[in-house]
Amino acid sequence: MGGRPLAAMEISLQEDRSAFVTRSDSESLLAAVAERSVDSRAGVFGPDSTIWKVDRESALFLAAGRAALLQLAHPWVATAIQQHSSVLANPIARFHNTFRIVFTVVFGSLDQALRAARHLYTLHTQIRGEMTEEVAAYAQGSHYEANEVAALRWVYATLVDCAILAYQSAVAPLAPHECEAYYAEARIMALFFGIPDRALPENWIEFQRYFRETVASDSLGVTRAARSMAQSILAGAGSWIHPPRWYRTLTAMWLPDRLREEFGLELPAEDRLAAERALRSFSRIYRKLPRSIRFVGPWHEARARLTGRRAGGLAALNNRFWIGQPHLPFGDEG
Repeated sequence: MGGRPLAAMEISLQEDRSAFVTRSDSESLLAAVAERSVDSRAGVFGPDSTIWKVDRESALFLAAGRAALLQLAHPWVATAIQQHSSVLANPIARFHNTFRIVFTVVFGSLDQALRAARHLYTLHTQIRGEMTEEVAAYAQGSHYEANEVAALRWVYATLVDCAILAYQSAVAPLAPHECEAYYAEARIMALFFGIPDRALPENWIEFQRYFRETVASDSLGVTRAARSMAQSILAGAGSWIHPPRWYRTLTAMWLPDRLREEFGLELPAEDRLAAERALRSFSRIYRKLPRSIRFVGPWHEARARLTGRRAGGLAALNNRFWIGQPHLPFGDEG
């Protein structure tokens, strides 16, 4: 395996555990990306990238619940949402907020991606407080901030891991070199979240190891608030979207055993079998869908931008599902 030795990687990640991203840090990372951008209209990645190939799939929704719960398993994230977000009353809002930023970075123009990153950084500067309970490695009353590297890295890691899982479950297996290509591009995406390259596992194999070891470590732990929020999310509380039983079961199936137990999610054998059957049926139907329905609105909007056209009404409707508005933000229409 190439790259840094794993021991060296672990030291680097531990050193970043209490590192915070300053605005100067963020701007330096964005400047580095902008400097090597070839086509600002195509954005950071462009139509030939692996990240466009994977992230255009609406099937990513399959793992959205898993990503949300994995993020809630980080005590800082759960406490920040509890204290600074309306997710309990409107869980779909967090879904929209997350994908609005992610899809703007992936499919937006370079200017849109840069503006999205600056917006996210500013938003994160307002999210800070104190832990309301002791859990895992975090003492009650200890301070948290959203712009801390290790917390940002975990949220980012859940998005990468869940995108690959959803794609391979619904579309097709990815070859090792495709996973490596996706992760290499995702490392660029991480810069927009304020995560320096030195704080990231160097390749896909190291990333998988980092993910497993974080799940097993005291960096994660499910708070009482996180359990309550997880139940609300899986029930679709406050939203017109009510996930079917098989989707809730699939989310529980896809969680690591330790976290599923901490969230208090049951997994009866008959529900597991029903979810597996539903996933197989979904995949067969999904792969036959026309591109206009199968691929997310931000991808259609990006393709239209590259040909000098406006995205159609179907793309705008699709965007409303994914990002809560008809167009990507920070553009002429958004």
